[in-house]
Amino acid sequence: MSDGATVTREKVEEHLAITAEARAKATPCAQGAEDEQRLTSMMRMCDDYAADARHFMESGDLVSAFGAINYSHAWLDAAVRIGLLDGHGDDRLFTLP
Repeated sequence: MSDGATVTREKVEEHLAITAEARAKATPCAQGAEDEQRLTSMMRMCDDYAADARHFMESGDLVSAFGAINYSHAWLDAAVRIGLLDGHGDDRLFTLP
């Protein structure tokens, strides 16, 4: 197996850091109560998956940890993509519209 196909603690930690950076950079731009509720729900999912990733990593389940942190980042990315968060033009951290 090549190094790129192995999930390591370092790889999970790298993705945790990238997601934390994206979470800190993105700012709310939801307008109206309904969009704010949607954004709150999406951010809760982001945070819950990040917490799951840390839990799985500490439990030694690196594959689940890697999957969970990627789901976490996907919630951020989706919120930017649909216009509930502003990704500030950062196409390294987000898939911009």
